[in-house]
Amino acid sequence: MTPGIELPPHVAAVNLGLSAFADALREQGAAVVEVDWSPPAGGDAEAVALLTRLWGRHGDRIAAANRDAVERIEGANPRALTVAPAGDVVEGLTEGTLLHAGPPIEWAQVCDPQRRALVAAALFEGWAPDREHATRLLARGEIALEPGNEHLHVGPMTGVCSPSMPVWVVEEDASGLRAYSTLNEGPGRTLWFGVGDDEAIERLRFIRDDLGPWLARLLDRRGPVDIFGLAAQGLNMGDELHMRSQATGNLLIRDLAPALAATGGEDCARFLAGNHHLFLNLTMAAAKCASLSTDGCAASSVVSLMARNGTTVGIQLAGMPGRWFTAPAAPVEDVLLREGHEPEDAALDIGDSAVIECIGLGGMALAAAPAVAAFFGGDAVSAARRTELMAQICAARSGRFTITSRDYVGTPVGIDARLVVELGITPQITTGVLHARAGTGQIGAGVAHQPLAPFRAALAALAEALEERAAVGAA
Repeated sequence: MTPGIELPPHVAAVNLGLSAFADALREQGAAVVEVDWSPPAGGDAEAVALLTRLWGRHGDRIAAANRDAVERIEGANPRALTVAPAGDVVEGLTEGTLLHAGPPIEWAQVCDPQRRALVAAALFEGWAPDREHATRLLARGEIALEPGNEHLHVGPMTGVCSPSMPVWVVEEDASGLRAYSTLNEGPGRTLWFGVGDDEAIERLRFIRDDLGPWLARLLDRRGPVDIFGLAAQGLNMGDELHMRSQATGNLLIRDLAPALAATGGEDCARFLAGNHHLFLNLTMAAAKCASLSTDGCAASSVVSLMARNGTTVGIQLAGMPGRWFTAPAAPVEDVLLREGHEPEDAALDIGDSAVIECIGLGGMALAAAPAVAAFFGGDAVSAARRTELMAQICAARSGRFTITSRDYVGTPVGIDARLVVELGITPQITTGVLHARAGTGQIGAGVAHQPLAPFRAALAALAEALEERAAVGAA
């Protein structure tokens, strides 16, 4: 001890990092406050260097672009205009082409549920006399496979769309941007759940011949439907608009009631009333419109698209629209499976529906839907905790989607890929689970946590593009 220097009678410490240091101080009777901290990007030197460039040299430009992207998402006003055969309105969806969920994929890599749905769609269109013939046409590439997102179409689960299938036509009010989604087929043995049997095909015929034309007449009489206006109400009635949208579907039926009474159609009305996923596809098409509005935010690190095909997951950034960054699809975790099923029965994460999370709903809005927490063994508190976790990786809070029971706090919106990589927290997707092999459809539901790799790859590409632009500007 240095002469003349007195030590304080009490020692208090703030520990940042390893808990062992705090434990050692506690054992000596010292007061310790621990800060939950870990190195950015888990201490990975290359990732830290990448983040340093994106937060540092390019930080101001990215921040401005991200603000612009969020404002465009929040300002979008997509409305359902009509229902029409996909081949009439979806550009590039011609005879002999099928659309699917997720990023591009070759037939050999297509997962079993999506494979069954594609084969059934070929039979539905009359392109093959039986399943064996249809399979051969698909394997030889004589029936083309293309990602729905590249044609402005988004579909849940298998996401399959063929020219004869009716689709919602959704248009953003100010810009005229359009997006499309098939009509939800409802529960049971259906194509979107990876069931390709005769019952599933018969459901498609009903939707094509009866439900689609009837909904078109209904919307013609009623006029456009404000999708996000209904979603904002449903959010405060227990929906998070991805796994659960029953309340919002009921609001839609109420909204359509006068036109429904005038047009009749008992079988179609009964189908709508019994389909608790009715509003899901409308939310997806509206979310796609909102995400499309971010095109032109050239430096943005906001995630504008997430899509999965049961084999791979792909993301896109607002700053690089149309460019896929992919990785193997994730398993659905925190899952509740139906009795008789085991985790190994579950297919990997699948569907275009994660576009919903990109605009502040679904996994971002779990605090609004405590009932969904039951799927991961939680309660209202754990649901709120998950929403706050997602807030850590988002650029803003929504002013449109607010939760009354939480003092009108907005849901997190604008997933920032920089924060995803820095914190090691990836977006959570509330979703269904399909059987991986048996073709029996949905076997449960849960939360899919996306892999980190595509977010890091997207950031590397964004940094390279920004530096190339900076070099050109300097020259």
